[in-house]
Amino acid sequence: MTSSTNNIDNRPTMRAVTQRTFGGPEVLEVSEAPRPVPQPTEVLVRVRAAGVNPVDWKTREGTGMAHVLGEPPFVLGWDVAGVVEELGWGVSTLAVGDEVYGMPWFPRAAGGYGEYVTAPARQFSRKPASVTMEQAAAVPLAALTAWQALFDTAQVTAGQRVLITAAAGGVGHFAVQFARLRGAHVIATAGERNREWLTELGAETVIDYTRTRFEDQVGDVDVVIDLVGDHDDTGLRSLRTLRPGGLLVAVPGGVSPQLQAAADQQGKRVTAFLVEPDGGALTRIAAHIDAGEVHVEVDQVLPLEAAAKAHEAVATGHTRGKVVLQVSDATA
Repeated sequence: MTSSTNNIDNRPTMRAVTQRTFGGPEVLEVSEAPRPVPQPTEVLVRVRAAGVNPVDWKTREGTGMAHVLGEPPFVLGWDVAGVVEELGWGVSTLAVGDEVYGMPWFPRAAGGYGEYVTAPARQFSRKPASVTMEQAAAVPLAALTAWQALFDTAQVTAGQRVLITAAAGGVGHFAVQFARLRGAHVIATAGERNREWLTELGAETVIDYTRTRFEDQVGDVDVVIDLVGDHDDTGLRSLRTLRPGGLLVAVPGGVSPQLQAAADQQGKRVTAFLVEPDGGALTRIAAHIDAGEVHVEVDQVLPLEAAAKAHEAVATGHTRGKVVLQVSDATA
């Protein structure tokens, strides 16, 4: 899909999913938007596919990263895969024509639901050669969240017991695989339909959260990666599974005063977490994917015009892996 020209000032434009107000999925609309121009050290990427994450629909409603983006209008989306089309001055790590993927600018606006994005070159990495653009777009935010939470924050080591809640989702299925690669003993919570699949990915124990409370089934855990948050007191329940001195990484909801007080009383640790762009980590993750050590699960691929449907699917909390938007095709 080539860009058109704005008749008012002759600036190139592009198709993008824009929202002009906070609200439900119906506020998302495909419209024309100015095509970005790369600044020094930045690249212009023609987006082929964009991943959809829980933070997207939360921000659309006015929570999530809305406090960072400010009032609409804006273009959502942080997960992108595409092709480098133009280089800003000073770029030395990428070349025009490179196939790349990344999570640019998070938590500031990146405009991933558009045909073009610009961002610092080092926030991107060459995409894994063994996967499609749609699969590559499913990786950055989810995989970086799992990678940074496990290794940079919790510093998980071989032999540790790691509990991952909501393990069948985008972040969760990467966290299971990364923890297993590090040699940890992985315990996952998920619905029964995902038991066999998560076992294949590396979970040694899968607890069906619809039938039993995980804190009654597991203990002496070194690290909990909580991907559920405030729902059903998951954070407080996760504390019960930790050994003294163990660490709870509270990903979606952060650490409430109640959770902090309970951790202090029990002699356990809690920390909030927010993912950061990291092209270097994406390069390492791509190597694991191309080596066949990490699988990328895509629940469904939808056209850009179906962004509202994609948000509805992700908001259910029951997708396996990621939902992806196809933004443009290879002939664009």
